Amino acid sequence: MTDARRLAYLEALGVDVYVRRSLPQAPAATVSVPAIERPVATPTPIPTPMPPRPLAPEAALDWEALRAAVSVCTRCALSETRTQTVFGVGSPGARWMFIGEAPGAEEDKRGEPFVGRAGQLLTAMLKAVGLRREDVYIANVLKCRPPGNRDPRAEEAAHCRGYLERQIELVAPALVIAVGRIAAQNLLATDAPLARLRGRVHALGPRAWPLVVTYHPAYLLRSPGEKRKAWQDLLFARQVSGRIERGEPVLP
Repeated sequence: MTDARRLAYLEALGVDVYVRRSLPQAPAATVSVPAIERPVATPTPIPTPMPPRPLAPEAALDWEALRAAVSVCTRCALSETRTQTVFGVGSPGARWMFIGEAPGAEEDKRGEPFVGRAGQLLTAMLKAVGLRREDVYIANVLKCRPPGNRDPRAEEAAHCRGYLERQIELVAPALVIAVGRIAAQNLLATDAPLARLRGRVHALGPRAWPLVVTYHPAYLLRSPGEKRKAWQDLLFARQVSGRIERGEPVLP
């Protein structure tokens, strides 16, 4: 029976029913506490480490791997017109390293630097100071022949720079000889004329390889009267090399 029906029956019977009413409860006192403003902590920034400078892909290659990389290089458009790449030739541990500007037609055919008439003259110049081709290392700024034997373009030299730098590292020569104005200006990042670059020792690259400058044999074939100056350059190179072997400083 529900409470409502039970109450109705009792009321009908004359029975007074008292229902205890619950007193309303006073609402709980609310204590207002002023909010305490706390400074917002600024997160300490975590320094982001600078990523290491990536090494050039060729920077860790040995001779065989470097030669293979050069042989299939397609970094610039010269790969579309070459017969083959021209890597370098000579002793991998040479004390003197000769660097020319770019292969010519004969070098493009044979895959070896300085093998035409200019190369024959260079061989004769080496003999004059008591050296053979196999005693030195010979390379070029470019590994592919520019069409028409034009001068190397800056972007072409930039694409080949890593290959040449690795060759220099592997040879670790006591002395570098820049052969011709184009090679000298590319290696030293200068537009100074050859006359101002000759007769002094330059520092090449971060390792400060000692470098001297001479004429390109192809120029000497066109201007045989300048051969005397080239001979002076070779004598100067030999003098510098001797000072290096004796442990004497050659750079300012």
